[in-house]
Amino acid sequence: MILRSASLILLAGISAAHAQDQALTRAADALRLWEGASMPYHKANALVERELQVWGTRCVTNVTDPTLTLYAARGTNTGVGVVIIPGGNYEVVAIHHEGHDIAKALSDQGITAAVLKYRLPDPASSPEPWNVPLADARRALKLLRQRTARYGIDPRKVGTLGFSAGSHLATMASLWKSGDADENPAFAGLIYGVTNPSEENLKWLETNLYFRKLTAEERARHRLYDLVDKASPPAFLVHAYDDDVCKVEESTLYAQRLSEAKVPVELHLFPKGGHGFGAGRKADGTDQWLPLFAAWLQRFEPQTH
Repeated sequence: MILRSASLILLAGISAAHAQDQALTRAADALRLWEGASMPYHKANALVERELQVWGTRCVTNVTDPTLTLYAARGTNTGVGVVIIPGGNYEVVAIHHEGHDIAKALSDQGITAAVLKYRLPDPASSPEPWNVPLADARRALKLLRQRTARYGIDPRKVGTLGFSAGSHLATMASLWKSGDADENPAFAGLIYGVTNPSEENLKWLETNLYFRKLTAEERARHRLYDLVDKASPPAFLVHAYDDDVCKVEESTLYAQRLSEAKVPVELHLFPKGGHGFGAGRKADGTDQWLPLFAAWLQRFEPQTH
């Protein structure tokens, strides 16, 4: 998945909007991801986090101090907790339209939602940049499970919701099992994501995640759909047929593999929508997926193996 190049332009005149966002998120519980713990795969650096306008949306880049912002369930609590992993090509984090906006909508549906601002892979800040995003995703799942009593969450109902590169990350967290069960998602929402080890996708991983050539073993590990088995977490997938960044087959093939393994899966495809539509648009119907996902989570039952 190689996104069409876009200039990273510093967003001007954002102070009023930023203040509004601060007010909206003030009631949320914002945590430094590695507070009180050693941050893995980290090295001293001079990077400064910045907010940018990229692909028509506000994002952050140079993330080296990751956070998790929790939005408590409102109304009837479903007992579900979800870590939201925004996309951004592993270059930026689309923290608003694939992060906070989604979390607020899910919170209104009785779902505790936590937005992950994860560290971006960068040789300037890590000796092993390819391990950084997954370490942060696992840490976020663990932190959310540690707060299940406070937020009224069933620890068996904690999963992920990822977009684009964030969906790729959520898929890795689903299939590359951690030895710590608290770091593994019980379900995965995968929105216009990456599962297919095409040459184009492998080149993207070498350029944006690994910063080097992949080994034969790493290439095999990124055949994500080949790793699906009966122990894989249930998934909810969304894609548009006209997505020219991540092809629709990325979702249809993954859904097929889950179905063959007898793992619960729900797939929604839209004729139009392109890539990166976030919560969606009424004009092309993509705004239907978020209520469908909330309903899917409300019906979710933990799997036993």
